[in-house]
Amino acid sequence: MDRFLGAGAAVTSVANAATGVAEVFRENTTRRMELDEEAYARAMAQLSAEFAASPRGWFDALVNGLNRLPRPVLTLGTVGLFVYAMVEPEGFGLRMENLNLVPEPLWWLLGAIISFYFGAREAHYFRSRPIIPAAPRKAQTAVEAAAGMAGEVAVAAPLTQAAPEGDSFADNAALRDWAAAQAAG
Repeated sequence: MDRFLGAGAAVTSVANAATGVAEVFRENTTRRMELDEEAYARAMAQLSAEFAASPRGWFDALVNGLNRLPRPVLTLGTVGLFVYAMVEPEGFGLRMENLNLVPEPLWWLLGAIISFYFGAREAHYFRSRPIIPAAPRKAQTAVEAAAGMAGEVAVAAPLTQAAPEGDSFADNAALRDWAAAQAAG
């Protein structure tokens, strides 16, 4: 069709010029999405290259096994103390008296070591958890709420009200209603 009209090249150059002028004032969203996807793909490729499984020797297996020991040892040791207290109460009492002689700063040091060990582990799992964005919710009327719960139609009254200045219940309709009832009564 362009060959018949003879304006194909001219129309294309005018369209490209208009696109170039428009991109001065507004970002090309499609191009931005393409660049973001390309950057994400490069970052994921780099990350997978960094953490690619390399062949491990006996020493790595030994250290990996040692790293897995603290939780089971602490758990089984505590259960073992209960069993030991039942089997030999005199020996258990003697050892507990000896533990009472340990200086307090040493207990603080032990507590700090255990706290940092488990805290670092928990922080690692907290940082690597997936973030799932919450879907936005619309305001619901009493009719919609009642129909969703009981399957019946109730008197129409909005659940959301305008929050007064400085109201700390702006995002909670039930607390706003309670605060209004307290103020009225």
